[in-house]
Amino acid sequence: MSVSPDLNRRTLLRRAAAAGLLVTPAAGLLSACAGSEPAKNDDTGGAKSKDNPFGVKDGSAVKVVVFNGGLGDQWAKEDMAIFKAKHPNITVNMSSTQKIKTEEQPKMATQPSDLVMNSGADSMDRSTLINEGAIEPLDDLLTAPAWDGEGTVADTLLPGTVSDGTQNGKFYVVNVAYTVWGNWYNAALFKREGWQAPTTWDEFFALAPKIKAKGMAPYVHDAVHGYYPRWALMAGIWKSAGKQAVVDIDNLKDNAWKADGVLKALEPWEKLVKDKLLLPGKLDHTQSQQAWLDGKAAFIQVGTWLKNEMSATIPPGFELTLSDYWSNPGDKAAKDVYAGSGEGFVVPSKAPNKEAAKEFLRAILSKAGSAKFAELTKSLASTKGSGDNVQDSALASANALMKNAGPDLISVKIWDFYADLDKESQNLSEELMAGRLTAQQFVDKMQAAADKVAKDSSIKKQTRTA
Repeated sequence: MSVSPDLNRRTLLRRAAAAGLLVTPAAGLLSACAGSEPAKNDDTGGAKSKDNPFGVKDGSAVKVVVFNGGLGDQWAKEDMAIFKAKHPNITVNMSSTQKIKTEEQPKMATQPSDLVMNSGADSMDRSTLINEGAIEPLDDLLTAPAWDGEGTVADTLLPGTVSDGTQNGKFYVVNVAYTVWGNWYNAALFKREGWQAPTTWDEFFALAPKIKAKGMAPYVHDAVHGYYPRWALMAGIWKSAGKQAVVDIDNLKDNAWKADGVLKALEPWEKLVKDKLLLPGKLDHTQSQQAWLDGKAAFIQVGTWLKNEMSATIPPGFELTLSDYWSNPGDKAAKDVYAGSGEGFVVPSKAPNKEAAKEFLRAILSKAGSAKFAELTKSLASTKGSGDNVQDSALASANALMKNAGPDLISVKIWDFYADLDKESQNLSEELMAGRLTAQQFVDKMQAAADKVAKDSSIKKQTRTA
């Protein structure tokens, strides 16, 4: 997963409940962190060295919380073994959950865990954590020596990983997965039927009647979580209108949603719905993925965590193959791929053992740790070379897509920047895919929502330059 841009779903997934964070009781606890000094850890400090750059003290303990979603948690257990090989006298208390916000947010102002994987639908809003001083800047991690190689940790990371985790000029979030998004299909089925996988919307609409003639829906999607279709919508906007259009959207520029190419990118989705090319039913992510595996639909759009998430129910002979999001004639950035880092770890500012938390992150980002991640999840890690020795057709198709990618990776920041706008974009994406909005109405409503945020002086504004 992966990849991300939010990547990650998983940058990605963590935003699903973001807009509700400020009105939960725990938000008051986070507010108590605002402007506070980071917790002192005098009792955990040890001697610093190349193998212990943060001075983790022997005999101390570190509490690590892992999101157990589509990527599972076995990879994190492997990281624990890697960490213990170098630090045998440090106790690692690891737990897994899907309820990150529910379980971890109430602790943030008192005695939080040391290292938290802030991912999934029940995740904490990143901007709120940063703006309230609830999580630690991790720039010193980037300049620390790599765990098992030359150079620094930053030197080992794939493009976009540092910028994806940076806000307000500081590095806060360590994304460990590198996800590629696109349209998945069963290559074995396409070979049997003599179908050519489309690269453009025109080719898809030409193929759709042949797919329907076989009793299959041409497309299926998650109709429950609005951030799923939104990935595809925003990828299409970037391809059609170009990178600057999305940068302008993220920066709340006047009439950014009215830029040339934005509406054009959304109109094929409106046609897909109107032409009844979607599998009927309000299916969630795993239900829609299972329907696709069961042969009820030919295409599904999702990230590279797909194979690991559905590994138990993939039929024999099913060839999971990833293709890029389809383009339109005249697109400004047709070959740019939606890929980037996700599955972000954060270190709470009041964590009792921040030194060990950072050291555990070094282990996760190690060559050995990232190789295990790719092997076990069939998805790339954010460390360079993680998938070099993994033999897997699904991962190979993602790698091939990356090799043929355009000069820029598609990335979207608006949902990291503004929780309310994030939620509105999810709601409107669901409405468009349900046929209750036209593409023009979607654009108009998104522009109105962006204008509301832009004019609200109580909301801290964020800016991206690239």
